[in-house]
Amino acid sequence: MKKKIHCRGLLIVLAVALAAAQPAAAVHHTTAKVKAHRRRVVWNPVLKGSYDSMLRQNEEIDRLQLPRINDEEQLEELVRTQELVPIQETRSLHVSAAVKPDKRYCRPWTNQFVADMADAYYSEFRVPLQVNSAVRTAEQQLKLRHHNRNAAPEAGDTASSHLAGITVDLAKRGLTKPQHKWVEEYLKNFRDLGLVEAAEERRQACFHVMVSDRYTDWRETNQLADKLVRE
Repeated sequence: MKKKIHCRGLLIVLAVALAAAQPAAAVHHTTAKVKAHRRRVVWNPVLKGSYDSMLRQNEEIDRLQLPRINDEEQLEELVRTQELVPIQETRSLHVSAAVKPDKRYCRPWTNQFVADMADAYYSEFRVPLQVNSAVRTAEQQLKLRHHNRNAAPEAGDTASSHLAGITVDLAKRGLTKPQHKWVEEYLKNFRDLGLVEAAEERRQACFHVMVSDRYTDWRETNQLADKLVRE
C-alpha cells in the first residue's frame, strides 16, 4: 500500500513539473517571435518606384513618338539607322556579361547620361559604374515576366520603358554605403529636375533609370554656362 501511495505521489509531482514547464516554453517561443519581428528591415528607399512613375515613363515615350520595340528585326533596324547607339565600355563604365551584345544599346541621350554619370562616379570612387540591362524587345520582356513577377508588362500604359531604348538598369550589388548614397543623390537630383525617372529595385539588385531627351538641352546649357564662367 505504501509503495502505491509513493508511486502516486511521484506521478503527481511529475505532472505538476510538466505543467509548470509549459508556460515557460510558451513565453520563450513568444519572445523568440518578438525578437525575430524586431529584426525586420523596413523597405523605404529614397528612389521609390510607383504606378505614377511608370505612367510618366510611358507618357515620355509617347511625347517623343518612339516605338515600343516588338522583336529582333525591329531592334536591328533601329541599330542600323543609329536611332539606338551602342553603350561603350570605358574605365568608368562596365556592362554586365549577362547583357547580350545585341542588347547593349540605348537612345543617344540615355547613352550620354550614363557616360556622364559613370565619369562622375569614377572620379569619386575610382571604380566603374555597371549597366545591368538596356534595350529590350517586347518578346524578351514577356519571357522575363514568366520568371519575374515584378517585371513591368510588355504592353499598355505601364509597359516597360526598356522597350523604347530610353532606360538602363544600373547595378547596386556590391556598392558600399557611400557609393549607394552617392548614386541615390545623383539620380534624385536629376529626377527632381524632371530629367529622369529613377527607382531602386528591391528584388532586383539595380537602379532603374529612364532618361528624358531634355537631358541633352540641360547638358549643353550647363556646358555653355561653365565655358562662359571660365572665360
